[in-house]
Amino acid sequence: MVDVILKADSEQGLINRNIYGHFSEHLGRCIYEGIWVGEDSPIPNTEGIRNDVLTALQKLHIPVLRWPGGCFADEYHWKDGIGPKSERARMINTHWGGVEENNHFGTHEFLRLCELLDTQPYISGNLGSGTVQEMQEWVEYITFDGESPMANWRKSNGREEPWKLKYFGVGNENWGCGGNMRPEYYADEYRRYATYVRNYSGNEIYKIACGPNDNNYHWMEVLMREAGRFMDGISLHYYTIPTGEWADKGQATGFGEAEWFTTLKKTLYMEELLFKHSEIMDKYDPEGRVGIIVDEWGTWYNVEPGTNPGFLYQQNTMRDAVLAGINLNIFNQHNKRVHMANLAQIVNVLQALVLTEGEKMLLTPTYHVFDMYQVHMDAQRLELNYESPGYTFGEETIPQLSLSASRSNDGVIHVTACNLSHTDELEVVCQIESTNASAVSGRILHHADYSAFNTFEQPNQVQPADWKGITLENNKLRFVLPPASVGVVAIIKA
Repeated sequence: MVDVILKADSEQGLINRNIYGHFSEHLGRCIYEGIWVGEDSPIPNTEGIRNDVLTALQKLHIPVLRWPGGCFADEYHWKDGIGPKSERARMINTHWGGVEENNHFGTHEFLRLCELLDTQPYISGNLGSGTVQEMQEWVEYITFDGESPMANWRKSNGREEPWKLKYFGVGNENWGCGGNMRPEYYADEYRRYATYVRNYSGNEIYKIACGPNDNNYHWMEVLMREAGRFMDGISLHYYTIPTGEWADKGQATGFGEAEWFTTLKKTLYMEELLFKHSEIMDKYDPEGRVGIIVDEWGTWYNVEPGTNPGFLYQQNTMRDAVLAGINLNIFNQHNKRVHMANLAQIVNVLQALVLTEGEKMLLTPTYHVFDMYQVHMDAQRLELNYESPGYTFGEETIPQLSLSASRSNDGVIHVTACNLSHTDELEVVCQIESTNASAVSGRILHHADYSAFNTFEQPNQVQPADWKGITLENNKLRFVLPPASVGVVAIIKA
């Protein structure tokens, strides 16, 4: 049993809804087949966007969607993706599988998707192989409400009114696939390019610099020192790889107890990364103006057998669900510095929410976690005090319990909880201070098999259920977390 104190009057700031953001790259079947099937497809669609995926994503109230990459962003030239589809330039996707990209899903199609999802677009610009002029003209094309060559071109392509574009990334992974740059060089390039990412027609852009890959603290130091005052956010990328080896990352399914434990241990490293990068940022930005944008995170395994290695298609089990819950709890706890996070990726790639196969679609365990956790979006984080029992496997020990709590605008308190142990249930006794609670309810995501996943033949093997046995007496909340589970409790005040 673990004792928890929830301080209902201890407000710790709003949890930015953008922490629950997502990422869509021109990679494998994320865009084509996953989101875009074209207007002439027999798969039911809205203006080429498949309806089943659209409906599923709408239910999550996705706050922000990143596009077009990823590594693809720094070889993407936006002018190839506008105008009549029959006239759009074709290219080779050199990063992801060497397949042909026909550019049928471009700026207009992406921004239409965002409109249908009621989500904020986050566009990553091409700094690696593009030009300052190209980036400047893209922003002008999208946002300028006036007379100019770019605005007139937009109008001739069917869009009279400009779009609103808040989030713009000035390059992606420029320490690697985006140009193999040194931080000193990229800092100067960022300053130059960002100068021309202008605010047109009342549209104010939140500029995001390319930040470090996992523990590259030197990159963060240089960027904050040399360019911090020119940015609003800085990205951070960290993928959870069970083996720690890129050449053989481990399997998405059919794993054993050791792989379960190691994967969760590695994902908890996100906490250390956020602490240490925040410490560096505090030196140059003590007011906390610049946000950490964790715009690539999630699990990365070996691809499913028989699929294109460049498509990064993997299954999604209860392990991924628990891992997602842990990371979202961590992001919530770092809400003062983390302004956005984007799970990689939204459909058919890496830790996807949705998988498709022809006309079939399924929701992954990770999808259900995002559905359960959306109660935290724009909610007031509340202080939780507890000491987690240890979860030991072999000679190593990690915390068994991960928690986060918030109060929504309607006054309902929500507690999200993950049990990391694959063998032991955990009783939680939570004393609620400074409010009178009158009722509780909950949802639990759990399966007797910790490696269970949904298939196109059995798409509902893993799905949330009503959480039975939660009690509330004298402001003391009790619940039992099954092994390898994710739960959410709603507490209604009197």
